[in-house]
Amino acid sequence: MQAPRTNDELVFLPLGGSGEVGMNLNAYGYGPPDDRKWIVVDVGVTFGDLTTPGVDIIVPDARFLEENAADILGIIVTHAHEDHIGGLPWLWPRLKAPIYATPFTAFLVREKLRNEGITGFALHEVQLGGTLQLGPFTVDMITLTHSIPEPNGLAIRTPLGVVLHTGDWKIDPEPVIGAVTDVHALRKLGDEGVLAMVCDSTNVFVEGEVGSEADVRRALTELLPTLKGKVAVGCFASNVARIDSTVRAAEAAGRRVCLVGRSMLRMTAAAKSVGLLKDVGEFVRDDEAKHFPDDKLVYLVTGSQGEPRAALSRIATGTHPHVSFGQGDSVIFSSRQIPGNEVAIGAVQNALAERGVHLITERDHPGIHVSGHPARGELRQMYQWARPEIAIPTHGERRHLMEHVILAKELQVPQAIAPHNGEIIRLAPGRAEIIDEVPNGRLFVDGGVLTPANGEALRERIHAGNNGVLMLTLALDRRGKLVSDIDLRAIGLPGDKERPLEDALDDLADLAEDTLRRLDAAARQDDDQLEQALSRALKKASQRIWDRRPVVETIVLRV
Repeated sequence: MQAPRTNDELVFLPLGGSGEVGMNLNAYGYGPPDDRKWIVVDVGVTFGDLTTPGVDIIVPDARFLEENAADILGIIVTHAHEDHIGGLPWLWPRLKAPIYATPFTAFLVREKLRNEGITGFALHEVQLGGTLQLGPFTVDMITLTHSIPEPNGLAIRTPLGVVLHTGDWKIDPEPVIGAVTDVHALRKLGDEGVLAMVCDSTNVFVEGEVGSEADVRRALTELLPTLKGKVAVGCFASNVARIDSTVRAAEAAGRRVCLVGRSMLRMTAAAKSVGLLKDVGEFVRDDEAKHFPDDKLVYLVTGSQGEPRAALSRIATGTHPHVSFGQGDSVIFSSRQIPGNEVAIGAVQNALAERGVHLITERDHPGIHVSGHPARGELRQMYQWARPEIAIPTHGERRHLMEHVILAKELQVPQAIAPHNGEIIRLAPGRAEIIDEVPNGRLFVDGGVLTPANGEALRERIHAGNNGVLMLTLALDRRGKLVSDIDLRAIGLPGDKERPLEDALDDLADLAEDTLRRLDAAARQDDDQLEQALSRALKKASQRIWDRRPVVETIVLRV
């Protein structure tokens, strides 16, 4: 490896995942400040909620990387969770850098890009434990364990030092698929000397260890034979180990497995493409399930987080075309509640309970789920192996990152910085410090278009949703005289027996006519002035009537 030049710097830039769980996008830069080369690690998404009506997918604002796209040497994907690969269809066309991933992840990335009609991308498969040479960066893939196949930590070597980027991980002594954590590689890295470790913070408040997937397999194997009728297991489709555990437990209980949900089918296909799930029985299609006795199937279903269009929500509401659950049937929630999804999950569980379905959650049966992220005991172990000079917590809300800094200092790490998205941290030379901030934030995928988080369309949609809409149509002659009755209609505005909505609209129509009459001839001829005057009058009156200011849409017909 070449020696560093006098003005070379090694910097770290998080653009997503620092201050939030999900939407991971990180970058490493090397070189002088005016001529850096970059590698990007992960390009993830997060998902919309009740505050973003009509927006399902949110991606990081990567305009800084877009402006420096010519200097991006590659995009390295640590694993195939959506919060690490889901942003590629939206941001890759702006970056156009080659993508590097291990086989399972590459399968899903390729499928995702092609499904969005994206072509011309260069996707390179890297073998587990493989090495990449990208300009001044030499990157070794280090096998870790997580809740998806092929999770990789990255040993990023540069002339100014080595960075360990953990990605998502845990220490699972008995993973049911894949290899155990490559402790030898981590110890060897620590002996070599780790300048900085950029590390997962999700479970920093959880003491001890999170447990092994083998424990879940044993718990499911004990639980399933005690259940009668139909049984469904709700879990993340990406958790192939959980799928494998459920299959083995079902087979031990004399049941076959029916996959329900497109992502279940997609993930099992990806797993089989790399040699996983190869010795399990043939899966039953959901349209075939009705031909089997209730006690001979286990349904593996998507939607454990309450997603409204997922299989479990449709089963709960009785709208799934092939699968129905009722009295005496059971649903096992083999996943944790992601913060923010509590209301949606509760709604699904209530709908299932209304149908007489027996609900089994981690609270009732603690062994049916383990996290894929490290608790404090595992974090301590990783720090003992790596022994970094600098701790950079990522993948967590602000409170997680700050607690991780406290833990790192307790473990005698000399320096620790909890970054915000957009902050450039110089790792070397000299002490680690924040040296700059670049544009950052969120972009919403709204109607297939990337828009700023505070875009006008979403603001109008939220305003209309909260305040309602008034639609005013009037016809004027060439002199601006009203030639027909004013037509006024409402969306989302209330009425009752004491004050019917029609009466309120009649009063508002009279107000609009009176407002028009008071305007001078020039204002009547100017559509903008006319619409502004009518809008102000109707909003002010609506404030008195409904205590809200609706969106007012005015259509002026000139006849």
